[in-house]
Amino acid sequence: MTAIAAEIERFDRLSATWWDSRGPMRPLHVVNALRLDYVVAQIAAHLGRETANALSGLRILDVGCGGGLLSEALARLGAQVVGVDASPGNVAAARLHAQSQSVTVDYRLGEPAEVLSPEERFDVVLALEVVEHVSDVPVFLTTAAACLAPGGMLFVSTIDRTFKSFVVAIIGAEYLLRVLPRGTHQWSMFVRPQELSSALAPADLHMNDLRGMRYLPLVHKASWCKDTQVNYVATFTHSAQHKRHP
Repeated sequence: MTAIAAEIERFDRLSATWWDSRGPMRPLHVVNALRLDYVVAQIAAHLGRETANALSGLRILDVGCGGGLLSEALARLGAQVVGVDASPGNVAAARLHAQSQSVTVDYRLGEPAEVLSPEERFDVVLALEVVEHVSDVPVFLTTAAACLAPGGMLFVSTIDRTFKSFVVAIIGAEYLLRVLPRGTHQWSMFVRPQELSSALAPADLHMNDLRGMRYLPLVHKASWCKDTQVNYVATFTHSAQHKRHP
């Protein structure tokens, strides 16, 4: 298992707040809109589709789906979404909200290796804000990569393990500004972009896009930036589809 019991318990305690856009999950609500646009744009470019119908008919796996903020948004855009999370509270919150909104998402409680059948494959796999909460990042990523269909895409977003991220993401966000609950992150578990690349290389997945994200807690705004030393997102495709990183 790559899930950590203490992390599951912490998310269980927060599960009732997932859909409160002004509660502890407010930063995720702000960031979610930015990431949704990014994911859709990347998929549209990769498949040569118009943005408006980029997700139509695609099977998407959202690993570590939390309360379903992104899973639900992707389903509304026409994707067939499977959301997987190891926290019972998260999955319960996600199911309840999707049902209340009449949105169809297949939520499953557990880890991918446990709840996905061996033959299941997905056009897109998302691992957003989750790798910094697992015990074995290479094993987790290998499992996620194995779920990709030929020609698929893997998205990973996390926090870089730098001095700047310690100051900004932990001291600033959790202790000074308190925009995140204390203990949300452990600096030692942050993941460097090159570590993602190394872990996914055996699966013949290569990074073809990397960009930083800036979140301004005082005004609750998020935007893309060139600096990847704190928050960043990376897109991976197989080598035959690899594009030179800008």
